[in-house]
Amino acid sequence: MAVKEKLILVTNDDGITSPGIRALIEAVRPLGRVVVVAPDSPQSGMGHAITIGVPLRLNQVDIFEGIEAWQCSGTPVDCVKLARDKILGGKPDLCVSGINHGANHSINVIYSGTMSAAMEAAIEGIPSAGFSYLEYDYAADFSLPAKVAREVAERMLASELPGGALFNVNIPIVEEKKFRGIKICRQADAKWVEEFDERRDPHGKKYYWLTGEFKNRDTGDDTDVWALENGYASLVPVQFDLTNYQLKKKLAEEWKDMQ
Repeated sequence: MAVKEKLILVTNDDGITSPGIRALIEAVRPLGRVVVVAPDSPQSGMGHAITIGVPLRLNQVDIFEGIEAWQCSGTPVDCVKLARDKILGGKPDLCVSGINHGANHSINVIYSGTMSAAMEAAIEGIPSAGFSYLEYDYAADFSLPAKVAREVAERMLASELPGGALFNVNIPIVEEKKFRGIKICRQADAKWVEEFDERRDPHGKKYYWLTGEFKNRDTGDDTDVWALENGYASLVPVQFDLTNYQLKKKLAEEWKDMQ
């Protein structure tokens, strides 16, 4: 009996023309049939936003040789929803998102369009992973991130993962000869300490630029931030169930009159 070819959905938040998505496509191309559905323009920081007030548009494009590709006018999450319902007609075997320009470790996972696209697929029971490279340069060399993405994707396709399995993978800026491998981590207790820089336009009206500094409050050596600072790619298993089970148990014991 012939082995059924794996179906892999590729998406991102930097837009369908970004170098990162091209690197990701080439990384997973040998693993099965690849279909790309990605935003027609950059959608960084969109989180899990969906489009509800305006119509969405899908256009097939011929920009990746031998690969079926569609650009969408909506958000990364819109892309995954439309891919499943209108293009694939069902669930792919794997969804990979990225490779993002810039970090999505620690608290950044909450805001990330890259990870929200992968999370949307996971919500539908599709094993998914988001990949991010700490390099922001548009002309970055994606050789190492592509190798990491290939290894993770291969392992995911070969494993019996539970429904909704979702991985947040970040890759450090490091020479390949100094790269120490992929480390399975937890999310660091780290956040942005933000400020808004107030300025005035030529008409004297106020406007604001978001600025800030990243602060890591976590001293553990099992976190994504630690791994990235020490030459590893970090892989954090992520879940979309936001229930705080420890606090739920405490409240059930202490607030019994609310039961």
